[in-house]
Amino acid sequence: MADRKGHLKANIERDIRDIVSFELRNPRIGFVSINQIDVSGDYSIAKVYVSFMGAKYPTQNFKELDALKGVVRSKLASRLHTRKVPEVRFVLDWRFQEAERLQKALDKEEEDLERFHKENNEE
Repeated sequence: MADRKGHLKANIERDIRDIVSFELRNPRIGFVSINQIDVSGDYSIAKVYVSFMGAKYPTQNFKELDALKGVVRSKLASRLHTRKVPEVRFVLDWRFQEAERLQKALDKEEEDLERFHKENNEE
């Protein structure tokens, strides 16, 4: 029984990734990166953590994607062939944007430090 549940969860995760990555045709969504999928124990909810690489306005991209959650659930239902299909909830994951911001700050700090050393060694 536990193996069957694990198999179902893996199928849900795989199918959601495939649907979002390959079947949604909306240019306003842009490039979606699925970072994590959590399926509740009773399979009623699938939380899909997404980010948008290189997007100027990730919140707008997220709104466009979130508007298609019913489509994702319908496509998932046709693949799963189970009586109960989880509700799909998209969650905007800011980890990559935050990491990018921190990296830029570290790069600037490193440049400032190098400039400081050059200026002090030249005097």
